[in-house]
Amino acid sequence: MSEQAPPANFTRADGSAVSMKDLVGNKTIVLYFYPKDDTAGCTAEACSFRDSYEDFKAAGAEVIGVSADDGSSHEAFKQKNRLPFTLLSDPGGAAAKAFGVKKTFGLIAGRVTFVIDRQGAIRHKFDSQIRVNKHVEEALAVVKSLEQPAPEAKA
Repeated sequence: MSEQAPPANFTRADGSAVSMKDLVGNKTIVLYFYPKDDTAGCTAEACSFRDSYEDFKAAGAEVIGVSADDGSSHEAFKQKNRLPFTLLSDPGGAAAKAFGVKKTFGLIAGRVTFVIDRQGAIRHKFDSQIRVNKHVEEALAVVKSLEQPAPEAKA
């Protein structure tokens, strides 16, 4: 899979806007869409990303969580669970729609993780509402495969 990430806009906790093109370039991006702050599955997923965050950073990636919740909800969720990564808001679900994130049973916001390389290409997509820890495992494996250092030349 290597289609370009769609143009999408998000809102930071402070209310400022950020676009997909602002996020791409310096690092591989692990962009995960999740249904709602402070629900059992979403908390388990966020804490799993938290527990592997240093591994993602060491592999050259940044983790970003996205849901329709507002900035104050995100900040409370981050504080409560000691989340070291950015949470962005997708009010109205326009970004989720641009990425093709479908609602489960037409009601529950989707749980989909994307790995986006430095050129903005989607290199991996994992879609599962219930296998929350698998999102982290799969994303980390893909990030590590993308960020392999070039072999050093022997003198």
